[in-house]
This record gives sequence, C-alpha cells and structure tokens, in this order.
Amino acid sequence: MVIETWKKSGIATKFPTYRNSSLVTVHTWQQGKRQDDEAEGLWRIHDGIYDFTEFIDKHPGGPFWIRETKGTDITEAFEAHHLTKAPQSMIAKYKVRDAAKPRIYTLTLEEDGFYKTLKERVRQKLKTIDNSPKRTSDLIHLSIFLSIYIFAIASVKLNSLVALVLAGVAICWTVIISHNYFHRKDNWRMYTFNMGMMNFCAWRISHAMSHHIYPNSYFDLELSMFEPLLCWIPNPHLKSKMLRYVSWVTEPIAYFIAFFLQIGTRIFYSLRHTNIMYWHDLLSLSIPLAMYLVAGRSAGLLLCVRYWLSMTSIASFAFCLIGLNAAHHDPEIYHEGDANREDRDWGLFQVDTIIDRGDLKWSQFLVLTHFGDHILHHLFPTLDHGILPQLYPILYETLDEFKAQMRECNHIEHIIGQHKQLLRTEPNTRAPGSGK
Repeated sequence: MVIETWKKSGIATKFPTYRNSSLVTVHTWQQGKRQDDEAEGLWRIHDGIYDFTEFIDKHPGGPFWIRETKGTDITEAFEAHHLTKAPQSMIAKYKVRDAAKPRIYTLTLEEDGFYKTLKERVRQKLKTIDNSPKRTSDLIHLSIFLSIYIFAIASVKLNSLVALVLAGVAICWTVIISHNYFHRKDNWRMYTFNMGMMNFCAWRISHAMSHHIYPNSYFDLELSMFEPLLCWIPNPHLKSKMLRYVSWVTEPIAYFIAFFLQIGTRIFYSLRHTNIMYWHDLLSLSIPLAMYLVAGRSAGLLLCVRYWLSMTSIASFAFCLIGLNAAHHDPEIYHEGDANREDRDWGLFQVDTIIDRGDLKWSQFLVLTHFGDHILHHLFPTLDHGILPQLYPILYETLDEFKAQMRECNHIEHIIGQHKQLLRTEPNTRAPGSGK
C-alpha cells in the first residue's frame, strides 16, 4: 500500500507499518514495530543495542516482557517500568554496541526533564510511603472476582435477571481491576483479566507496550483496533464527518460486541496465520461450567451458556462505557495530528493525552473499577493504584515547575467530550502548554 503524504506521526519520524495491515492485531503491531524501530533485531534502549537473550528467563518481571519485545525499541517502557536505579546498571553487561541509526521516536527522556525529575522524586517518596492500601486493592479484587461466580450461579438457580446483570458488572469490574496487576511481574491476579474473553498477554502488548507508551498516536494500537467503527484521530482522510456521526449510532453496538470481537479476531488470526492463543483463554469458560455444575443441571447446559453470553455482553458494554470514557478522548486532549508541545518530554506527552476523572479520587474502589488516577498510572504503571494518591503532592509540584497542567472532569463530561472527539476532523493548532 502506498503511504499518502498525510500519513505522518507527531511522535516519530516514520508512519507505523502495522497500520497498513489488512487485519490489525497485536501480532501485526509487533511485526510492524520490529520493522520500524531500528533495533537491529535485538533490544534498543536509548541509543544502545542490547542482547537480552540469556536474560529472558532471568527477568524478575517474568520472561514475557523480554521475549515479546525482541527486535524493538523499549526505551520508554524500560524507564516507566523500572523505578529503582539497579536495572540501569544491571543491563550494562548486555550491551553489544551503539545503535547505527537515530531513534525514530521524537519524545525525550532527559535527566533534567519533567519525567526523570518526577521519577526521582517518586523514587525517594517510595522509601517512606504507606503500603497498606495495597492490601485493600487485593481484597477488593478478590471480592469482586468471587462475586462473578456467586451472581452467575444465582442467575441460573433463581432465574434472576438482576443476578445476571450483577454478574456482568462483576466480570467488567474484575477485568478492569486485574489491569492493576498485569503491568507488574507475573502473578495469579493477572489471569482474572481473561474472565471477559480477552487475554492479558494480548493486552500486555496492546495496552502496556502500545497504548501506555504512545497514547492517542498512530502507534497506539487501542485506537487502531476500534477503527473504522470508532475513529478519534481528527483527520478527514481516515473518516468523513458524516461517517463520524454514524459512529454515534454504531457505538453502543460496538460496546456490546467488543469482547467477542477481541477473541474472534485472535481465533481468526491464529487459524489463518500465527497462533496467538493461550491455554488461559479457556478460563472464562469456568463461569458457565460453575453455573452448570452447581445450579444448572436441571435447566440444562444450553441455558447456562446463553446466560453466560448475556452477562459477558453486559460486561463488554460496561467495560467500553467506562474505559473509552475514562481519560483519553476529548477535543482538548492531544491526538495524532494536533500541534505538538515544544518540550518533547515523554512524561509531558502523557499528561497532554489525558484528562483525569476527578470524581473518582475520593474512593479507592471507584479508582480501581473505573481506571482512576489515570495520569499517575500512565507515568508509573507498576505501582498499585492504592498508593498513587500519596504521589499527588509530588506530581503537582513537578507540573508547576515545568509549567504543565493536570486537567480533570467527571464521567458525564468525559462522555460528552468523547462524542465530540469522534466528530472532530480538524487538528488543534494550539500546542499544549503554549498558553491561550
């Protein structure tokens, strides 16, 4: 496919190869990134090329992260996922040479820049931070996870629509809360993400490696995967104004089928191309199985499956209603094509692509179940959501120092803004931080 002249990225010197694929998946994103990143078939961090082959199975966070990033530039991911100084000194022995070509990404991580300054202050704060909220996060997660089975079984046993809906909400909240855990080293809680028919391994790529690093850009897989149904990039070449209005009508349908599209796409790609399925893709089947074994034998397996599909559809709708209106889409937020901030610091780029949900901050439960404390989570994804509130004074101080601003709104305002963004076709000409 010929890349038209309008296909330019605001954060890189190249247009991502994967966006020319006929079927966009996590696998095509990885393939494209390996072609684009100038990592010379190994791992790139800043301007160094590293060979972590012998380190894959030794990685404290689990082999997945190293294995799946081979052949790519992992600079921002490395910085955001390692808060101590030990990893920087540890990787020195794996360096094989300096990179032959400059990085394609124009975002910076200077020692005296916003992100590195904030990171150092957070590192010091973590030495004295109260870690007890982590236990609350674990308890909330376990309670909601178990409630899936309680409500699902009750829906069959009592033939209750209310219980069915509650089971769907519980699936949705479990999926969202488990996202608190899959950014970290391997743990059992990350597997509960799969209760919604999605898979945490695929989402570690599309969410942690793509969206978290390059939000609202052409390199953000979470934008591409919704096109052409939903298009938030303000470019008439991608979707006309009329079709953007149609998105308002098709949006609820997309919400209801999103979970099914995720697994359907992965099954289709696995059958036609390369297998990207895992054994734990079967975990969501434990829900109808529990329904049948405990309460549904008289009603029959078919009824249990039908109920399960219904509650999964409810979970899919709720997940999209929360997730797509959580932080990233509003005409005031930077999207690909908008004017760039003069300071290309990666941390400031994260701030520019997010409006936080200010109505959630009073409740750890709401933060966990509604993607709250979003800016801090993007900047420090391995930290438990429960301890993020203690970092706000440091964040505010550093934002003031670098003349940046954290924006907030409530959920209704964000829903309205997200629909306005779906209609926006003209890029913002005023760069973030440039003043009125």
